[in-house]
Amino acid sequence: MRNRIALIGMILMLGLASCNLPRPTPTSTVGPEDVQVYAQQTIQALGTQLALATPTSIILDTPVSEAVPTNTPVDSTATPQATPQPVATGTPVASPTPQTPTATPLPCDKAHFISDITIPDGTTMLPGATFVKTWELENVGSCTWTSSYAVVFANDGNSMGGPASKELTSGTVATGQKVQVSVELKAPTTPGTYRGYWILRNPSGLTFGTGPEDRPFYVDIKVAGSDYNFIDNYCKAEWRSGAGVLACPGSTGDAKGFVVRLDAPKLETGQTEDEAALWTSPQQVDNGEIRATFPGIDIANGARFRAIIGCLDGAPSCDVRFLLNYKVEGGSEATIAEWAEKSDNSWNKLNVDLSSLAGKKVQFILIVRANGTPNQDNAFWLQPRIGY
Repeated sequence: MRNRIALIGMILMLGLASCNLPRPTPTSTVGPEDVQVYAQQTIQALGTQLALATPTSIILDTPVSEAVPTNTPVDSTATPQATPQPVATGTPVASPTPQTPTATPLPCDKAHFISDITIPDGTTMLPGATFVKTWELENVGSCTWTSSYAVVFANDGNSMGGPASKELTSGTVATGQKVQVSVELKAPTTPGTYRGYWILRNPSGLTFGTGPEDRPFYVDIKVAGSDYNFIDNYCKAEWRSGAGVLACPGSTGDAKGFVVRLDAPKLETGQTEDEAALWTSPQQVDNGEIRATFPGIDIANGARFRAIIGCLDGAPSCDVRFLLNYKVEGGSEATIAEWAEKSDNSWNKLNVDLSSLAGKKVQFILIVRANGTPNQDNAFWLQPRIGY
């Protein structure tokens, strides 16, 4: 009996130390068996509380007698305590110092393409025609160009007979200055479109071009299919006299003027040719004429007008003037050359340089004009053509 009483006392002290331990609902009578059951439940509950408690929830320095019971009323009038703010620790990080931008240095050798000075891209050339291609470049590098610099074929495209290399300048080209670079070229003999690329080379043998990617500069041409033959195209021209537009081919003896093709013309010397000619007779009035305006054709460098002119056999009174006129599209008519011909047992072989018209689309005009009163003015153009 005494042992049971001691056990009950221990249980009561544990109950005072644990405020939140579950308590069994009291009954009106407690027997010795009930006391033992309660004791076991209390010990188990206390063990669970200790296992679940966090380290901060256990106050080891506080005596059991000073623990605040959970049923202590809360003072609603108490001033709420401010939540403590975290205090920064460690070394503060300094703001980065602004960096001064560094200028990108200019490369030593660099070029900028300005323009094509001669032979714009797509210029039509006659087969085998010679020409000079000129570009304008600017030195945008930090090194001065001298005579030790060269323009060289870039081994890309068609060289068109140009030199492997050529001196870039006979003087100096400083940074920011411009220079015109020229090479002598020759058009291929086969019709088609051709392009050749060129580049610069410094004294160390290193090549450089234009723009950010060091691109080469180039020449671009079209080669015409063949010579332009006026006889093959004579009825594509507009034939006219003072009487108006004439038929093509015309009727021989027409007083308004006429043109016919002769495949075996007999010249005033009495010889018969195996090449075709145009028999042209002006209007039968004083200083009457006949003229043919041909469609526009592209003229290349090196182009020449060739023909043989004179009077036909059996026209001893023939006395005329031949004119080669032209008109650039949108421009006015002008004369390239003029020749006087009469029946004197000779003829005139023409070879006219057309370089001044290179790169232009030109309409050519063939004219025969009576030199005063018309009388047997039977003139001929033997194989008139544009060649090189």
